Amino acid sequence: MPNNLEDDIEMLSNHESFARFIQMIYVLREENIEEMHKADYEQLQQVAGRIITYDQILRIADWDSLRVRHSNSLN
Repeated sequence: MPNNLEDDIEMLSNHESFARFIQMIYVLREENIEEMHKADYEQLQQVAGRIITYDQILRIADWDSLRVRHSNSLN
């Protein structure tokens, strides 16, 4: 029986390296939010699209739980 995405994410969430990877996604999202404030109209849609993508990844990986679980190893 093949694993589903939730099972895969749950297994990955046990690893500090996965938590660090998702933390990098979080940092990129925050950088793009800052960039959004400086973006002109033409860039705005592109920056917003990246933020939405980062948000989706953070939600799928359950970043809030991951951050708590690995709080000792994340900066």
